[in-house]
Amino acid sequence: MRTKRKVLFGAALLVTGLAVMALRPQNAPLETVPSVDLQKYMGTWYEIAAFPQRFQKGCQCTKAEYSLHPDGYVEVRNSCRKNGPDGKLKAITGKAFVADKTTNAKLKVQFFWPFKGDYWILDLAPDYSYAVVGAPDRESLWILARKPVMAEETYQQILGRIKEKNFDVSRLKLTNQECR
Repeated sequence: MRTKRKVLFGAALLVTGLAVMALRPQNAPLETVPSVDLQKYMGTWYEIAAFPQRFQKGCQCTKAEYSLHPDGYVEVRNSCRKNGPDGKLKAITGKAFVADKTTNAKLKVQFFWPFKGDYWILDLAPDYSYAVVGAPDRESLWILARKPVMAEETYQQILGRIKEKNFDVSRLKLTNQECR
C-alpha cells in the first residue's frame, strides 16, 4: 500500500511539474542585429557589465581581443585581472565560428573542445563603439565597449533595449575597469 502511495505521489509531482513548465510564459525568439561586418568587429572590447559567470569569478578589468584567423575562424583572447588591480593576469584563448553566415551575428565560441557556446550579437553601435552579446536562453549577457568606460546615457539606452529582449537586467554587474 505504501509503495502504491509513493508511486501515485511521484506521478502527481511529475504531472504538476510538467504543467508548471507548460504554463510558464515563453520568451519570444531572440533577435540579433541584422548584420555584422566582422572586419570592423575585430579588435579590443572592454567588458562594461555582464551577468556573473562562474569562470569570471574575481575578475576585474576584463577585456576580449578578436582577430580573424587565416583558417576562417575568429581567434578570441579573453583576459582579466584576478582579485584587484595589481592581481595576476588571467587569459584564455579560444575560437569563434560564424553560425549564421547571412548576418555574421550568431557565432559559436569554443574554449575547450568539444564544447561550444552561443555568442549572439544583440545590439551594436553603428560605429562599432559598443556591442551587446548574449545567448538565446538569456542566461549569458555582456555589454562591451571599445573604451573601458561608457557614458551613462548610452548605458541606460542599452539597458532599455535589453529589457525589451526579456533579459533580467537586475542580474547585470558593472565591471571594474580601473586597472589600466
